[in-house]
Amino acid sequence: MTGIRVALAQPAISADARVNGKTVRSLMRKAAAGRARLVHFPEGALSGYAKEQIADWSQVDWGVVRGELERVMALAAELRLWVVLGSAHPLTPPHRPHNSLYVISDAGELVDRYDKRFCSNTEINHFYSPGFDPVVFDVDGYRFGCAICVEINFPQLFSQYERLGVECLLLSAYPVDSIFELKARAYAAINCYWVSMSLPAQTVDLMPSGLITPTGTYAAQLSGNSGLAITTLDRDDPALTVPFQHARPWRATAMKGEIYRTRAVDDPRSRDHTML
Repeated sequence: MTGIRVALAQPAISADARVNGKTVRSLMRKAAAGRARLVHFPEGALSGYAKEQIADWSQVDWGVVRGELERVMALAAELRLWVVLGSAHPLTPPHRPHNSLYVISDAGELVDRYDKRFCSNTEINHFYSPGFDPVVFDVDGYRFGCAICVEINFPQLFSQYERLGVECLLLSAYPVDSIFELKARAYAAINCYWVSMSLPAQTVDLMPSGLITPTGTYAAQLSGNSGLAITTLDRDDPALTVPFQHARPWRATAMKGEIYRTRAVDDPRSRDHTML
């Protein structure tokens, strides 16, 4: 088999990290049973998400969150499974936490952490400290990148990941409107990469979680209020020849601009925009 099997989760998120940790580990086991190499979780899946489950950080027992994270890491090593897990990441008081995605390797190691760069107005003023850097990592020869929720409104982040060679963008979110889904599909098609969209069960009325192909169509969607979808990313799939072998290289060439500059014309009918 070519390609890599990935799983995307749609769990119900609670304010209790113990409950969330148990749910995460249950879904990890299902992902491993389905031969997935990576499982992707929503924003705030472990700690709970501010504005929804969390009204104030004083409600959060960070020791419990850390303990649950360590259990997830240990299980990742046991299952030989990569895990991308949404959670608040505490900083030194009085600094607010980051809104993060933990990248855990199949050796159970925390190899990186993506901190949400573009927080919403409420998030930045009341709940979170911002991050500033993209995160990319490779699994079995496939390159992944990370983004979180409201960052869907900042196209430069998605084009940056295309330039960094990402083949699958892991988009964890807690969406508040249905237009979110259309934006995700557009970015997948424009940048010619997969978008894995992992959302909580609480937002299924807006859209289900799903894996969007480089053509902007779905390879898999979840049904119901919770669960897991497993599918294969295969860059050699003949159906993806156009986006991967033609569109993406051509757009990279076009963005450099030289192919247009060398064909500039010196013609009064070009310079004069009022000429009939």
